[in-house]
Amino acid sequence: MVNVGIAGLGFMGMIHHTAYEKTRGARVKAICETDPVRLAGDWRSIKGNFGPRGKKMKLEGVARYARLDEMLADPGLDMIDICLPPNMHADATVAALKAGKHVLCEKPICLTTADARRMMKASEKSGKLLMIAHGMPLLPEYNFAYKAVTTKKYGKLLGGHFKRIISDPVWMDHFWKPDHCGGPMIDLHIHDAHFIRLLFGMPKAVQSLGRMRGKVAEFFTSQYIFDDPKLVVSATSGAINQQGREFTHAFEIYLERATLVYDFATLGGKPVLAMPLTVLTEDGRVVRPKLGSGDPVNAFVAEMTEAVRAVRANTPSSMLDGALARDALILGHKQSKSITSGRTVKV
Repeated sequence: MVNVGIAGLGFMGMIHHTAYEKTRGARVKAICETDPVRLAGDWRSIKGNFGPRGKKMKLEGVARYARLDEMLADPGLDMIDICLPPNMHADATVAALKAGKHVLCEKPICLTTADARRMMKASEKSGKLLMIAHGMPLLPEYNFAYKAVTTKKYGKLLGGHFKRIISDPVWMDHFWKPDHCGGPMIDLHIHDAHFIRLLFGMPKAVQSLGRMRGKVAEFFTSQYIFDDPKLVVSATSGAINQQGREFTHAFEIYLERATLVYDFATLGGKPVLAMPLTVLTEDGRVVRPKLGSGDPVNAFVAEMTEAVRAVRANTPSSMLDGALARDALILGHKQSKSITSGRTVKV
């Protein structure tokens, strides 16, 4: 059994806790939170743009800490799950690794590439795993696409377009601060940057057009430039002012013998599947694979299951790899530079 301590009880901390309840081989043995109400188990103030709302929790048998250093001193914990704001990821991760704990840290890995390198160096020095919770490749639709690409089921990968747009997250106090969350580029689009890196490798340059809100990108479209000029990859992401479309993500992935299409949104608080995962085949068929439950929490269960597997085996996870997460962060910063400079930027 892998004993887990969760640091931070915001929306993602709650989602992670919910996922651990369904994950074999793991149990939450401790939580750390500065808000005494949430620490006591009243999570009704917690909300996000998908999944369940917060509720009153029964936390019998769970150690509760108001200070991270106190939780890190708990000898009964094997892994620390860091769900703190992004500006706290680096210091919390390094402290946990120095304390001899494996780490699963929410995305983004952190806010700066220097801190990302510091985190990875601490992992190497401690001999403990650093995993970043980029769980999107484990969502059924994205996982189908990942397997289709890596197995070459439909032949060579030709390109893709990715979309991730939200209503302005007014429920998040620090979303637009570059030194706290990083805005849509670092806190939202990072998912697609990671998935693009996973599927296509690292591009040699990026070209982005968009508008800024202060020092962070608000809405943008990016073109990823690879050594192969026939590889056409782009993405659109950002926040809109209207609150009626809380979330949307979509993709079209182009392969030699098929095109994969998917489009999902939350409209007025209700899920809307505009385009179920669809495979357009070379012989003209329209195929809709059976993917099982559409519950988004299940992707987090898969994420926790992968983290637990890695901890038990004490081997790195290729899906939750820190280097991939660092590369996604690098891409985000290069795209922001392209927007503000009006030029193509080398990666």
